[in-house]
Amino acid sequence: MGATMGAATGSLIGLALGDALGLPTEFEDVPAILARCGSWRQLALPEPARVTDDTQMTLALGQGLRTALDGGGLTAQTLEPPVRQAYVAWWRSPDNNRAPGYTCLRACELLADPDRRWADAGQIGSKGCGANMRVAPVGLAPGLTAEQRSGAAQLQSALTHGHPTALAASDLTAYAVRALADGARPAELPGLLRQYARDRRTHYREDWLGDLWRRSQAPSATAFIARGWDECLGVLDRLDAALAAPDREADPCRATGAGWIAEEALATGLLCFLLFPDEPVTALRRAACTSGDSDSIACLTGAFAGALLGAGAWPEEWAARIEYRTELLALGATWDA
Repeated sequence: MGATMGAATGSLIGLALGDALGLPTEFEDVPAILARCGSWRQLALPEPARVTDDTQMTLALGQGLRTALDGGGLTAQTLEPPVRQAYVAWWRSPDNNRAPGYTCLRACELLADPDRRWADAGQIGSKGCGANMRVAPVGLAPGLTAEQRSGAAQLQSALTHGHPTALAASDLTAYAVRALADGARPAELPGLLRQYARDRRTHYREDWLGDLWRRSQAPSATAFIARGWDECLGVLDRLDAALAAPDREADPCRATGAGWIAEEALATGLLCFLLFPDEPVTALRRAACTSGDSDSIACLTGAFAGALLGAGAWPEEWAARIEYRTELLALGATWDA
């Protein structure tokens, strides 16, 4: 497998384009979208191409991760402070006016208290897609070991979404982005994800998560994390079934879920990508024309497609006017170098 040229830039721009394309359709069902827009294959990027909190929090995580990496080795102790600071800065920003989820808002409010342990801020009962819509930077940062990538993906989730399925889905999302950037073939990706989940099913990352599990009702750390991996394996079964009999005209949410929760956002974002692995813009349009959390689904679809195909995947006319273009290109260039 060879690494994709410009994978970080392609993934970050694709994520933001999906976010902007899905923003106007997020709370509509497919018939309503089609009635307003015509064929889903002709969906146009809005003017202006504004994004949601999905892209804003991706940039926050990317900036926090870059700060941690600039300081040396990546551990829970080096990652948590700058990412926490970046999440709180996003929460306080006047640009945080894109209808963000309650979980992120509540957790960041708690994280703003410097005397509060991060593990007591994350919402242990939430597995909302906010955990993994923003995790692509962990998959894109070069030079991490598999264990660092896994731990960082879970920790960045746990700061806001502490449910074990949010942790596992974030880990899988970062792994998928990295695998595609490293040249994995799309057709083999579901099998790689399934094996990854099975291998980690009973591995609680105490070195990254500390005693987080004790805030749950689980009888042990192993039981806590296994629940998350099992729910992700369940949705991968639905993904396999959808890919075995692909229907490119049907609403993908009917096969793998509406995407409001982490494991369904991962699976439905993957489904849209895998239905059109060589047609990234078509994949984004399919993801945006869904009955569920369209911006987050398309966000993940764009992250996967861009990681595979690089910056050249996207029409220059689209990439030139995406909101936060300067910040996205700067972060991508850092890691593509």
